[in-house]
Amino acid sequence: MAWLMVVVAGFLETGFAVCLKLSENFTKFWPVVGFALFGIGSFGLLSLGLKTLDIGPAYAVWTGIGAAGTAIYGMVWLGDVVSVMKILSISFVLIGVVGLQLSGSTH
Repeated sequence: MAWLMVVVAGFLETGFAVCLKLSENFTKFWPVVGFALFGIGSFGLLSLGLKTLDIGPAYAVWTGIGAAGTAIYGMVWLGDVVSVMKILSISFVLIGVVGLQLSGSTH
């Protein structure tokens, strides 16, 4: 259950990063509300997951999902540049997260 919380927290991190971009420096009301809700949810679930999980792998999963998800969202819906190097780098982030998890977490 703790891993599920961390994974969901990672997706919520993507939401708060996207809302931060869409808020245009906190000048757009609904993206600011989304930023706050996604942020509270993300940090709250990460905090709950860290009660039983090792911090290194859990944090790597959280940031990896957040970083990869944000980059993918930007490329698909916000017009960010798509390149082979960017896709390869996102793949390396995800491979690194999986590798860290498989390398010795006991939970």
